[in-house]
This record gives sequence, structure tokens and C-alpha cells, in this order.
Amino acid sequence: MSKSGFFGLLVLPFALAQAAMAQTTLFNIPTTDVVAKRKVYLEFDFLPQIPAESNGVRGYFYNPRLLAGLGGDVEAGVNFPVYQRTTICSSAPVTPVTCSYFQLNLKWRFYNNSGNGVALASGTLWHEAMNHRSTHDAWGLVYVLVSKKFHPGNSGPRITGGPYAIVSGNQNPAAGPVSFMGPRAGVILGYEQPVDEKVNVVAEWFSGKNFFGLFTPGVMITMPGDGVFGVGYSIGNDSWTNHNAVRNRYLYIFYGVTF
Repeated sequence: MSKSGFFGLLVLPFALAQAAMAQTTLFNIPTTDVVAKRKVYLEFDFLPQIPAESNGVRGYFYNPRLLAGLGGDVEAGVNFPVYQRTTICSSAPVTPVTCSYFQLNLKWRFYNNSGNGVALASGTLWHEAMNHRSTHDAWGLVYVLVSKKFHPGNSGPRITGGPYAIVSGNQNPAAGPVSFMGPRAGVILGYEQPVDEKVNVVAEWFSGKNFFGLFTPGVMITMPGDGVFGVGYSIGNDSWTNHNAVRNRYLYIFYGVTF
């Protein structure tokens, strides 16, 4: 079975969703938005595996995270993703295994022109295993993004895109813990379409049959009290062959709130 698509679910939700058209991630991909200075955002993601694995086990993933605005269009955060699957963290063929991770993330929006709707941002996420460390090296994601908002106000769509790359040590499983499997560079794409002031339809994609390679459409709804609720469905780029559709597709549900 392919490990690549599932690991993407561990590392992609690494920032904030503040409102229908101001969110520092969509579901998985980062955007050019950042958290406002002296604001704090808390979020909880839950992803049940649908359909279940071929052995009947239904894996799951959850991720509590915190993000803070540092000023100067800079944000920083921590994630604590946890998941349960078979044959991911260990060699057990059918026994579900729970794996936990610690992630640091940082983003800087270095250009923002609200007049023409163009913004640019760059960021990084560093990924460390908290258990089963003998089978996982640390590694990091770096990216650069540009976004374009069309039409004034909240009526027009926004398109986001840019390259990403992986920084890590070992890529040879025979030489020690596996650091990152699959292509180490690719493209990030995102599309947001407001339906009204509170509802936003989105679609996003990380290219590559690797840890990040997922396509996720969904809906985000602004909630009372500076909250946001989202529902989507993540489909692995490698889930169309070798029966991976039963392993690499997840219902994505999250709720977050800004203080």
C-alpha cells in the first residue's frame, strides 16, 4: 500500500481559517493570508477514512493546532497531528498503530496590494515524530505563493498558486529512518469562490504522488464569535490505482476560532 498520500494529511493543515475570504489555509494548502498581530487562532481537524482500508480497518486523523500573529505580516504556529492506521508507523500488517507528531510553522506575507488584489507570501513547516522515531526522520516544507483576488469586495474569486519543495536528510529507506517518499518538489494551487458573506466554496491541490499529493474540494462557513466551520473530501493523487482509493481518501471536518 502507498504511504505517501496519507502522510500528506499530517502536514498540510498548518495555519488558520479566519473567515470566508481571509484564511491562512484552505483545507490543506497555505494561502497568502496571515493572522493579525496579537491575535490567536485555535483549530481542531478530524479526518475519518472513507472508505475503510481493504482489511476493514477505518483509520482516522486529528490535529489540534494553535497559530499567533506576530506583526509585520508574520505568523507562527504549532500543530500536534495524531493518526491511527495499519502499517504506517510499524511493520505490523493488520494492527492499527497510533502515531503522533510535532510541527512548527512560520509564514511571512512580504507583499500585499489590496488595490489590485495581489499578494505574495513564503513559509515553512518543520515536521518531527513524537513516537516511533526510529522509523521517521525530521523534514521540512518550504513554499512561495502568489494570489490574485478578482473583482472588489467579497463577490469575486481568488486564485492562489506557487511552488513547494522538501528539505530533509535521508531518502533511502535502506540507510535508516525514512525521511520523505516521492517527489520533493511540486505545485500548490487553490481556488476560492464566495457564495455570500458567510459561505465560501473552495478547491485545492498539492501536485505529486508524495506525502502532500491531495485534491480537496469543500465548503467553509463563517460562524458566530469569529469561528469558521469547514467540510471537504481529500482525495490522494495516488488513490486511483492499486486499490489505494480505499486507503487514501478522507472526509475532512474542522472548526476554528480566533481570539
